[in-house]
Amino acid sequence: MTLRLYQGIAGVADTTGQLSTVHCPLSTVAGAPGLASETGDPRHKNPEEDPKLREECGVVAIHGHPDAARQAYLALYALQHRGQESAGIATADGQFLANIKGMGLVSEIFTDDVLAKLRGSMAIGHTRYSTTGDSALLNAQPIRVDSTKGLIAIAHNGNLVHLGNLRARLERDGAYFQTTSDSEIIVQLIAHSRAGTLVDAIADSLSQVEGAFSIVMMTRDRIFAARDPRGFRPLSMGRIKNPDGPDTIVFASETCAFDLLRAEFIRDVLPGELVMVTEDGVTSRQFSSGVPQSSCIFEHVYFARPDSRVFGRWVQESRDRMGRQLARESGVPADLVVPVPDSGVTAALGYAEESGIRFRLGLIRNHYVGRTFIEPEQRVRDFGVRLKLNPVHNLLAGKRVILIDDSIIRGTTSRKIVRMVRGAGAKEVHLRISCPPTISPCFYGVDTPSKRDLIAANKSIEEICQYIEADSLAYLSLDGLLKCCQGEDHTGYCTACYTGIYPTQWVDVEDILPATVSL
Repeated sequence: MTLRLYQGIAGVADTTGQLSTVHCPLSTVAGAPGLASETGDPRHKNPEEDPKLREECGVVAIHGHPDAARQAYLALYALQHRGQESAGIATADGQFLANIKGMGLVSEIFTDDVLAKLRGSMAIGHTRYSTTGDSALLNAQPIRVDSTKGLIAIAHNGNLVHLGNLRARLERDGAYFQTTSDSEIIVQLIAHSRAGTLVDAIADSLSQVEGAFSIVMMTRDRIFAARDPRGFRPLSMGRIKNPDGPDTIVFASETCAFDLLRAEFIRDVLPGELVMVTEDGVTSRQFSSGVPQSSCIFEHVYFARPDSRVFGRWVQESRDRMGRQLARESGVPADLVVPVPDSGVTAALGYAEESGIRFRLGLIRNHYVGRTFIEPEQRVRDFGVRLKLNPVHNLLAGKRVILIDDSIIRGTTSRKIVRMVRGAGAKEVHLRISCPPTISPCFYGVDTPSKRDLIAANKSIEEICQYIEADSLAYLSLDGLLKCCQGEDHTGYCTACYTGIYPTQWVDVEDILPATVSL
C-alpha cells in the first residue's frame, strides 16, 4: 500500500497530524550540525552495497495549464531517474494550495483518482531519492508551509551547507520546522524576512543560504524558479504554445521533461536568477551575481538523461566525446567494446568508433527489477548484480573485452561485473571509466559515501585494478573530461569529487573530534 500525505485537499482531512507521531532523529551532515540534509545522510549505507552515485531529486513547475497536475505528473515521470524513493505534486488555483506526496515511484503514488484531487492551473512537483523508512515521508517534497507571507510550497534540488546558525536563529525567532530537511530553511527565511514584498523576501532569503539549490516555489497565484549563484544544479524554462490564450510556462531539472509535454525549450534559469511567473507574464531579477559558475560536471557523466540539454550542452554529445577521448588516452588491443548498461552505453559507442573496435551489447540489463526482491535462501554469490545484469556468453567467450562504465565508487560492483564477464568465457577484461577517479564526497546534493569508503581515495589505480580483478584499468583524465563537456558558453564546472577542491567552504563532521579536557 502506497503511503501518502494529503494537505489542503478539498473533502480530505490533512494527514500531517497522523505523521507527526513518527520519530525522525536529526542527522548530522557537513556544515549543518544537527540538521538533516535534503539528501539524507549517505554515511549510513550498507558498506557491502555499491550503488551508483545517485542524484537526489528532480523538480518541475507548471503555470497556466487547465490540467497542471497531470502535466507535472508527466514531467516527473520523465525525471524519474533522478529519484525513486518519494514524489509529490502541489497545485494552486488562485485561492487554494493543495499538496499530495508519497513514498514510491511517481506512477505508484499518482493514480488517476489521486491526480483528480489536485485542481488548479499551477503546479510544482518533486521526485526524490531519500532515506528509507516511513519517516522519510516527513521530508518528501513539495514542502507546504502556511506563513506570515501566506501559503508557500517549495521543491528543491541540491543541498545547502552551513545551516546550523541559520536554523538556530530562526527557531529563536519563533520558527516551527515541520521537517528535518534543509529545504524548509528557505521557506522559513522567507516567512521571517522583513522585506516588504514576497519577491523581495524570496530574493533576500536566497541570498542568505549557501550551497546548491535549483528550486521551484508556488503561492496561491504565482510560480517562482531560482538557481544558486554558482549554478550547481540544472534548471530550464520552456513553453507550451496555446493558440487560444496565454502560453503555458514550464520549468524542469532536465529538458527531456519538455519533450513529453511537447514544450519548447526557452533557456536555462541563470545562476543567481529568480524568475517569477504570474497572469501578467514572466519577470526575473538577479539576487546574486559575480560568483564563478561551478555546475556539477557529473550531470554530464552520469546523472542526466542522454536526451537532455544540460548547462547549455547536449548530454549525448558530451558522453560520446568522453568515450572517444578515453580511447585516445588509454587504448588497448581488444576484440569487443562492451558497455555496462545503461549509463556506459553512449561513452562505449564513442570509444568503439574512435578505436575501430566492434561495439557489442555483451551485458543485458533487466529493466523490470523492482526496488525489492526475494533472494534465494542459499545466498548466491554476486546475486544483486546478476539479478540486474546478465552476460551474453556467445559474444564474450574467448574474446578480449573492453568494459566501459561511467564511474567506480566502492569497487564492489565493478569487481562483480568483471568476474561475471570473465565467467562468461572472456579471455581478457579491461575496464575503462569515462571520468576521473572519485576521491572526495559531494556536499552539493549527491548521495556519495564518505571518503573512507571511496576506493579511489584509498587505493592507487594499480591497487584498484587488482581489487576488481581486471587485466587493466584506466580512467579518463580530468583535462580530458573538461574538454569533452565544454560548450560555446564556456561553462565553469565543479570537479570537487575528483579533486577534493570545493567551490564553497565546508566542514566534514567526521573530521571534528570531541574536545578533550585536561585536568
